[in-house]
Amino acid sequence: MNLSRIRAIGWVSLLMVLVVFTPTIGADDDGRKHQQRERKHHDNNHSGDGNLKQVSNSTYADQCGACHFAYQPELLPAASWKKILEGTDDHFGETVDLGEDARLEISGYLASNAADKSSAKLSGKIMRCLGGMTPLRITDIPCIRKEHHEITPQAVQRKSVGSLSNCVACHRTAESGVYDDDNVSMPE
Repeated sequence: MNLSRIRAIGWVSLLMVLVVFTPTIGADDDGRKHQQRERKHHDNNHSGDGNLKQVSNSTYADQCGACHFAYQPELLPAASWKKILEGTDDHFGETVDLGEDARLEISGYLASNAADKSSAKLSGKIMRCLGGMTPLRITDIPCIRKEHHEITPQAVQRKSVGSLSNCVACHRTAESGVYDDDNVSMPE
């Protein structure tokens, strides 16, 4: 093949590429905005964002949620959940009576959905800040404590709050796994 023919083929190929890809290269702002909205919608419905998954195990929700907020498993690593379940004879001053079937089901649910198994940003942040710790309380996690450092003891002691472990008192969307600042309201 001679050089002029190669150049002609090259130009034709380039023109074909431009014709085929021009719509995506020259996408208007509406197209980009639509793609951003779609990506944001996907992110908001996926645990890979800051949000955690809602509690989805009825045994865990019924057994643990009967006494306190049923925390998302993604708030503690699997080793923490294991220690908590091993200590049900003294569960923060209370005795928890779980049948063996319920214990196994809850243990499996917590272990497979724990912070160290999650892709949620909040879980990743928790795991990074633990530095190998195995806390028994979510309120002992350094980054969680840091997030709440401005809350006065008087505010926490209000009857409507009671303690920092009562997440739903201020985090109005905690049951849905959303703990961002936009959904926080300190009760009177």
